[in-house]
Amino acid sequence: MADELDLLRSADPVPSDDHRFGDGPLNPRAEHRLARLLTGADERAAGRPGEGQEARSGRLRLPSVSWSGRPVVPSLPGARRLRIVWGLLATALLAALTLGLVVSGPSSPPAVAAPRPLVIETGSAPVPLDRLAERAAALAGDQGAPRLRKGTHVQSWSLGMSDDDPPVTLAEERLVRWRPDGSHTELVVATDPRHPGRPVLSDEDGTPRLVDDGHVLLDRTYPPSWSDAPPQSPPPRAPDRLRAYLAETQYTGTPLTTPELLDAVATLLDHWTLGARESAALARLLADTEGLRPAGRVTDRLGRNGQAYVTDDAHGVRRMLIMDPVTGAVLGLESTLTAPDPEYRADRGAVMAYSAWMP
Repeated sequence: MADELDLLRSADPVPSDDHRFGDGPLNPRAEHRLARLLTGADERAAGRPGEGQEARSGRLRLPSVSWSGRPVVPSLPGARRLRIVWGLLATALLAALTLGLVVSGPSSPPAVAAPRPLVIETGSAPVPLDRLAERAAALAGDQGAPRLRKGTHVQSWSLGMSDDDPPVTLAEERLVRWRPDGSHTELVVATDPRHPGRPVLSDEDGTPRLVDDGHVLLDRTYPPSWSDAPPQSPPPRAPDRLRAYLAETQYTGTPLTTPELLDAVATLLDHWTLGARESAALARLLADTEGLRPAGRVTDRLGRNGQAYVTDDAHGVRRMLIMDPVTGAVLGLESTLTAPDPEYRADRGAVMAYSAWMP
């Protein structure tokens, strides 16, 4: 079944989240072509039978079906009786296609479309990290500026790969809140904000399967605990001390490369919601880091405006850090393949992981 699903995917040139997926207004050329079809001008020009001749010959021109599942039926005499019939048929065809794409039998996981890599807005001017760090520092002393809080709220997408099955994308939302007594709660649900209300792929029992949007994967309360080791201890507000703190979270014992530093930032944000002063220290640290290139303006997966900063590692993975252009806070981190991975059937540009952190 996996081979058939690959063929189905390659047959559909428009991804499900593309702006061209739904019906939209026709451009002038399309309107002109439609008018010619409705009047039979194309047929007469080509020497083919017109509408009346076609009907008398017993042949019926079938309506086409768009990828949105709606039949394109010309408004011709005698065609109105077919609208309902063809509408039901097109709906059934779309339902069967959708079911085939998400249910592939007991031996292979459901196949769902992976998120496309974020795209830098054409013509946007990159903001140097130095300037972003200056903005963050200017806001750090403001009254009412956000303060450091233990816990996190994050949306994440991750690519699950195996030797036997095509890659699948798992989307989750995680909320961790700490209490004054040192205990904390963790709530994890399966959800994808790109497609609200749709079923979500989950592998909570080790086998990928579809669950309802908002399905609870984990809801647990943990007893009080304290630790002085990063990332459990509060992050420092000085850039040099923060760099040493982040190195400790990775357990490498050596100075972090730029890709490793970004992974450490993700670990930090999975434990803490940074305040303005901590965000300013992180922005300054990143500005002093080599190999992090400003790329331009980007809209993250939660619809927020951001500035992107990119670095590549030696293993064929590109990391894109998305930062708030006003506050300098980190909004998200995306990791994509810069070359195909035939072993796991992952294409170049596949999104390996994405995290979007929220206040």
